[in-house]
Amino acid sequence: MLDSMNTQDKDSRAPGITWRVKLVVVLLIVLAVAVVLGTNRWLSERFTEVTRNRAELRLALYSGNMISELQRTSVVPLLLARDPELIGALERKEYSTTSARLISFQAEIGAASIVLLDREGRVVGATNRHQLGESLRGAPQFIDAQRVNDTIFTVAPREAFGFDFTYSRAIRSDNQVVGVIVVAVDLVKYERAWAGLQDAVLVTDSEGVVLLATEPRWRGLPLDQALQARDVPSAIRRALQGAADWAQEPPDAYVAGEAVMKTDTRVAFRGWRMMTFTAYDSVREKVNGVLALEIMGFAILLAVTFYMLSRRAWSQSVTFQRESAELRMLNARLQREIAEREKVQKNLEVAELTLAQSSKLAALGEMSAAVSHELNQPLAAMKTYLAGARLLLQRKRPDEALSSFQRIDDLIDRMGAITRQLKSYARKGGEAFEQVDMRASVSNALAMMEPQLKARVVRIIRSVPRQPVMVMADRIRLEQVIINLLRNALDATKDSRAPQIDLMLSAGETATLTVRDNGHGIRELENVFEPFYTTKKPGEGVGLGLAISSGIVTDLGGRLTARNAEGGGAVFEVQLPILDGQAKAAE
Repeated sequence: MLDSMNTQDKDSRAPGITWRVKLVVVLLIVLAVAVVLGTNRWLSERFTEVTRNRAELRLALYSGNMISELQRTSVVPLLLARDPELIGALERKEYSTTSARLISFQAEIGAASIVLLDREGRVVGATNRHQLGESLRGAPQFIDAQRVNDTIFTVAPREAFGFDFTYSRAIRSDNQVVGVIVVAVDLVKYERAWAGLQDAVLVTDSEGVVLLATEPRWRGLPLDQALQARDVPSAIRRALQGAADWAQEPPDAYVAGEAVMKTDTRVAFRGWRMMTFTAYDSVREKVNGVLALEIMGFAILLAVTFYMLSRRAWSQSVTFQRESAELRMLNARLQREIAEREKVQKNLEVAELTLAQSSKLAALGEMSAAVSHELNQPLAAMKTYLAGARLLLQRKRPDEALSSFQRIDDLIDRMGAITRQLKSYARKGGEAFEQVDMRASVSNALAMMEPQLKARVVRIIRSVPRQPVMVMADRIRLEQVIINLLRNALDATKDSRAPQIDLMLSAGETATLTVRDNGHGIRELENVFEPFYTTKKPGEGVGLGLAISSGIVTDLGGRLTARNAEGGGAVFEVQLPILDGQAKAAE
């Protein structure tokens, strides 16, 4: 109390702020305003260019995938037109087994649908049996295919919004047309994939008519009319919302009255073009984040300047020195106590490591089930590639079949790596540790889960920082944890109407990866990481995924936690020690 009264007396006797201090404050404010304005302009131009480059890269990827699908399907009519059984069925007019054969071809090839027409244009075989007996005599697929001795591509409008994309080819016997084979190309799946993005994406033909778009009302309209169309808030609306003219003068285009960044590219197919429209609000958010840091820095600098130039600090220097001496004494005593506690802590860590090793040895009996659990996905992929290679060999395409065998060889190598990692579960870890960017691990895990993600319509929202998030870990085991969490999230969202999985990576005191789903949640949180605990039906899981993942994260020096989200669903968090500037991990 006495010290506080003395401090108040000293403060009351201290003189006011001098003109030098006022001049320094004014100069700092002027400098702050100039730096903020200059940074705003420079960062706006830079982030706009970065956003444009990323949009161009995405366009190249989207167009490449679409061209690959078109080229792959274009070969199917040629192969089916030479099928002896289909030709014999058309000549004999016996179609009892035709649909079953087309369905088997569809399962092997992966086409959207296959239809067989006789010479009168009647559907005599189809993968969709409801089409049997329909007459397509006036359809352009049937008429145009008979005029040429080649495969033709047809774009036909649907009754609702959108188009049907088909390849058709005449089936000939003794130079006489006996029927037509029509194979549909599934390009709508790309629309569903684009719908999960913030950008608006569309594809136009050579005449500028919209064929594919993330906004259904755009399909079938000329490009100018489509950009003027308005509708209730949708994926396109959310992607364009918040764009403003500040980001670029003038903007590339206006969609529904809002300024957007337009990126387009030529698709190497019949004069098609692909375009994306990106809102400028993401650029504004990045610029505002940097400006906020600058303003905070200048505020801290101004506060430090006030402190350093204030005469009150000099009047309290003697008191600070006396208190500093007392603090040094307390610090020395505290350091001695810390040293003693560290010694006890090290002894405790040795005991914990011994206990953990014993627990690992006790868990060796679970290894056979764990191996089966972790190798299911590579084995399923190998089965798919073997089926494709068998079909390619039957079609006398050995070079493409060798590519499938190479993929199988890569999967075998990965299975061996997984087996080695599971064997190391019984040993002390740390031999395979390296510096790992968790962003790359998330991308690799998503790539491995691509077959499961393609099999269902699941919205994946990934949020990762622009800077690397480096940890010291075993890369394969870290990806194994992420894949287990993604697989559990997919299983949990099977009954959801709009399944969604959020992956959020952040870097602070620790590197934190959050996996959230909108499924049914976790009923028994206390048992979720216990071995062989599962809520799945028999044959769908053995309950080892989360137990193994928890053990891996613990070996990496981190922590795996689970909880139920407030709005429904489960949330899993992986926290790992982040590397400092010298690339050293926390023990």
